[in-house]
Amino acid sequence: MSRQSISFTKPNDEWLKSKVDNQEYSSKSELLNDLIRQARNQQIQIDYAKDKIEKAEKSGFTKDSKEQILAQSKSLLNG
Repeated sequence: MSRQSISFTKPNDEWLKSKVDNQEYSSKSELLNDLIRQARNQQIQIDYAKDKIEKAEKSGFTKDSKEQILAQSKSLLNG
């Protein structure tokens, strides 16, 4: 595992510290890795939706715009 040195704004550092202090995470590193995993998973979902949108547009299967399809996909993903 690589080590990094990063700086945070005061509000972000306080938020990170509060999560560790409340024992939601054992360290800031654990929390940051979890946030990165969540962002990566979210990007996979976004890429999937974009791919579906592009395929739908090319097929002529739908008359919905790219924006409409993306909004519907986000709505379904977010419950």
